[in-house]
Amino acid sequence: MAKTILVLGGYGNFGKRISESLAKHADVCLLVAGRNLEKANDLCKKLRAENYAADLKPVALDIFSENFAQELKNLSPFLVIHTSGPFQGQDYRVPQACIDAGAHYIDLADDRRFVCDITKLDVQARSKNLLVVSGASSVPGLSSVVIDEITPQFSRMDEIDIAIAPGNRAERGEATVKAILSYTGHPIKIFENGQWINKYGWMSARRLDFGKVVGKRWLANVDVPDLELFPARYPSVKRVNFQAGLELSFLHWGMVGMAWLAKYKLVRNWSPVVKPIVAASNWFIGLGTDIGGMRVKIVGIDHQQKPLELVWQLTATHGVGPYIPTLSAIILAEQLISGENKDSGAKPCLGLYKLEDFKTHAERWGIYYQLFNKGEEQPLG
Repeated sequence: MAKTILVLGGYGNFGKRISESLAKHADVCLLVAGRNLEKANDLCKKLRAENYAADLKPVALDIFSENFAQELKNLSPFLVIHTSGPFQGQDYRVPQACIDAGAHYIDLADDRRFVCDITKLDVQARSKNLLVVSGASSVPGLSSVVIDEITPQFSRMDEIDIAIAPGNRAERGEATVKAILSYTGHPIKIFENGQWINKYGWMSARRLDFGKVVGKRWLANVDVPDLELFPARYPSVKRVNFQAGLELSFLHWGMVGMAWLAKYKLVRNWSPVVKPIVAASNWFIGLGTDIGGMRVKIVGIDHQQKPLELVWQLTATHGVGPYIPTLSAIILAEQLISGENKDSGAKPCLGLYKLEDFKTHAERWGIYYQLFNKGEEQPLG
């Protein structure tokens, strides 16, 4: 029998990419869900016209409706993939409803509290033999997989530094921008020199080289689950840093200025004005490039007790960068569909698949990565 997969926000920036990937499976009944039935239907029509194999059905579903839990149960999904951000401020009504309906659950959450505290549902998920995963995205889904792959080369890891730099022409979702704005200029707890300190969202600007294809990009502080999860997962580490940036310098520094205004309480919160901010940024969508990158640097000691600094560097060209945050969810979904993944419980997406799994999917979109030994300045593979 075909397994019913429901994608919440299935026609959105990330949801449509997940829907597109899972629609290739003939043994899937794919429910493209969201508040706008017309948009869901348009995507289903588009995928049918392109001869995708799955049984495609549009569904009107509002996660904030009083009837959401019952409506979800009536659909009897095997798996629900939640892409309807921003996750900042959301409670666990969606994963709870999935557990009650007997459905596996995966989300693309980037909110620190939402992802880190998903374990509150662990006992319930295990009691029904269901897998509930939060943060199946670039972070901490992919970032943890990369670090787990590199870890065996170290006898001790001291520092983890992660950076993401999307191209200006890459499609941007309003929910993602709203999430960033919610903590712009607000304190973020960061593990540095073995202790927790406060830094501020979209401040501490620096410029980092992502290689000859991506080039140098400006970065600033971003609040992600990794900042809290990785000090516990990798106990020897004394510093965990995460930053992201905008390709166009004037937009990036505009955000830094907005962070300054929020830090000194001249503006309380920028997220309520997300629509005009996104609209203004779209005026410049034709500038810059559609090239993005991701960089994971680990500093520590090798097994000969010598200093070691490895850098994993990913490059995405031709506007395919927005596929990267979707691949963790797609990989886990396909493993559940095939029966390969029999895991259960509620957990953050930490090391739940292999880097080789990511490579298989990424190469289809022309997304490539290399590992560099900074001491030798040459790729290791």
